Amino acid sequence: MSRLNFTLEKTAPGSKARAARFTTLHGEVRTPVFMPVGTQATVKSQTIDTLKGAGSSVLLANTYHLLLRPGPEVFKKFGGIHRFMSWDGPVLTDSGGFQIFSLPHSRAMDEDGAKFKSYVDGAVHNLTPELSISMQRAIGSDIMMVLDQCIPSTAPYEQAEAAMHLTHRWAERSLRARGDSPQAMFGIVQGACHHDLRKQSAAFLRELPFDGLAIGGLAVGETHAERYEFTGLATDHLPENLPRYLMGVGTPIDILEAVHRGVDMFDCIIPTQLAQRGTAFSSHGKMHIARTVYKFQEGPLDSRCGCPTCKRYERGYLHHLVKTGENLGWHLLGQHNIWYYHQLMREIRAAILDGTWLAYYEHKRLDLIRHDEDNPTVPEKKPKIVRAPQLGDYEIHTSAQGFCSIRQLSSGEIMHSVNRPEDEAQKLYVDQSCLAARLLKRAPDDSTELVIWDVGLGAASNAMAALQCFERLLAELGPTALRPLRIVSFECDLDPLTLAAKHPHQFPHLRHGAPYRLLKNGAWTHASGLLAWDLRHGDFLTFIESSPAPDVIFYDPFSSKTDTALWTSEVFARIARHCIAKPAELYTYSNSTAVRVALLNAGFFIAEGAGTGPKSTTTIAFTQFDSIAAHPRAPRPLDEEWLVRWRRSGSKFPASLPEAEQPAFAARIEAHPQFGVNRR
Repeated sequence: MSRLNFTLEKTAPGSKARAARFTTLHGEVRTPVFMPVGTQATVKSQTIDTLKGAGSSVLLANTYHLLLRPGPEVFKKFGGIHRFMSWDGPVLTDSGGFQIFSLPHSRAMDEDGAKFKSYVDGAVHNLTPELSISMQRAIGSDIMMVLDQCIPSTAPYEQAEAAMHLTHRWAERSLRARGDSPQAMFGIVQGACHHDLRKQSAAFLRELPFDGLAIGGLAVGETHAERYEFTGLATDHLPENLPRYLMGVGTPIDILEAVHRGVDMFDCIIPTQLAQRGTAFSSHGKMHIARTVYKFQEGPLDSRCGCPTCKRYERGYLHHLVKTGENLGWHLLGQHNIWYYHQLMREIRAAILDGTWLAYYEHKRLDLIRHDEDNPTVPEKKPKIVRAPQLGDYEIHTSAQGFCSIRQLSSGEIMHSVNRPEDEAQKLYVDQSCLAARLLKRAPDDSTELVIWDVGLGAASNAMAALQCFERLLAELGPTALRPLRIVSFECDLDPLTLAAKHPHQFPHLRHGAPYRLLKNGAWTHASGLLAWDLRHGDFLTFIESSPAPDVIFYDPFSSKTDTALWTSEVFARIARHCIAKPAELYTYSNSTAVRVALLNAGFFIAEGAGTGPKSTTTIAFTQFDSIAAHPRAPRPLDEEWLVRWRRSGSKFPASLPEAEQPAFAARIEAHPQFGVNRR
């Protein structure tokens, strides 16, 4: 029976992220939680009041350091660490295993324990599992950690296996040493970066009566990718009914990624350590306050932060404190950083509980790797002539209304020239196609994949609008309510997206990890596994028949004047033939007679779409006439009235059509089944 009464409140749909709570001897803990490190019964540069004001609920202290000074007798005299340091909340104590690991030249390991020389007085100590637990009992922590053998995460297999088995034997000894103490105890999963060892370790420890399990031996040499991989591997094999603690891992991005992989608890010295060096975390990136650029700056570190440092002190003053080495600077920056960490944990927990975790995770992972965008480390030189950013044949165009689009230099054509790109994508493509309704399962066992063709990826406005629609539904309804979605984007030139992706502050729809992965890998899969985004880079005409038949087509290449080859009857006919197995709908911004007649000649049935900007209507093409009447938005089909206008039109034939073939072409349009149906 767990001593913590752990309750799992919610697991985020499509993720292993979870919110929980448990009760210690000194109060309740809500997870995910970050634990400031108070190695020697104090969080460096902070007071108990500043910690509580920032939202700290659990502190971490270290058995190794407290064993050497002040020693167990002091804690026994004061009745434990809580009275000693005037902290009435929970405390977790590390066992000392990591500190022993960090002193490779001053210790010797054997089955019994770790012999090391004290940095205080030079005395030799033998830290055994029994001594570690005895010390932790004297400290009176709420959660004790077993003594483990920590080794580099990149250690060879034989060394990692031996250390794992020794950790398991020490774990059993630690449990026996706890006796009848009401203090909780966590085991520690080891195994370095070896998949089978991590699985073995988790399997062994979950059979023992621990109150929680920790993941040790990471952030000691491996890459970020390996850290995330082995964190996820470990949580896959840990029980759901116990808290999970990732030891010593604590950059904001590492915390976010670990929560996504199912971790509940974190600790790290980074908030106060970086504060001592003059570094602060903020909503607009990491800031190095000692830089001269802050010397004359007014205003708070972070205008979005409510900590006492940001409420009271100017950037210029904090710069002065850091430059002069004043301890107050360390204190104020540390207070701010701890506040930042706890605010991050509150946001994470709220996103899990309210069902918006995946959307939060995707945009936050980009925010957390930024540096101070307002004051870049290497400021850009001011050019003599201010020019819009360019790449290849494209530049960023800023409209009179203040929003940004991509402009092709050679043609002068602007993608989404009148409306914001994200607004037009939502109105013309996502809303018109009733994408939200299409994504819902038609039956409980419906697993048919919905396929969207995104023809003319451009700066990814349309694809991202579809992705965001999917994420909203996933957050609201959960994964069991949705069909799988596949977006297939076609683009011959990736410069527009590459250019826009370099300036996400000007293109809000790109503040998401997906388009960057698409550019890098040619594909991206949503964390839920329910959405796949594929890129077909090259000439659209070479991909038509080899791509999965679409249900919906967002047809958004440059205009027929600029991109003539994509607007012909021959191309539309190939698309129609490829869709013959199931009904399909094509949505496009054009309402030109030439485009509509090309679609009709290819076999499509045409209706008027919603207007946008200066256009009163756009175009929807259906492979089946009955689909027009069945469409939830009841679009108006082209009828006899349109046919009359077409007969008078000066562009009733495709420009490339020879004059000798025009009568036959006109006869096909006149005889089109759509108008025959309308006549009846």
